[in-house]
Amino acid sequence: MFPVRCFTCGAVIAHRYEDYKKLLDAGKSEKEALDELGIRRYCCRRMFLTYKSIIKEFARYHGAVG
Repeated sequence: MFPVRCFTCGAVIAHRYEDYKKLLDAGKSEKEALDELGIRRYCCRRMFLTYKSIIKEFARYHGAVG
């Protein structure tokens, strides 16, 4: 789950993540996608650039405990 807010400045960023992924899938670079979305602060850009979805990894263990 992508963070709702930037950890550093607190700006709401989660609503931009789907658009970011669409731009990347369309062949844009990370820089171009973030510029197009208006993500200017480097702390917010970091949130997009370093995010890695681990939901599939967690799903492997669902139900394994207990």
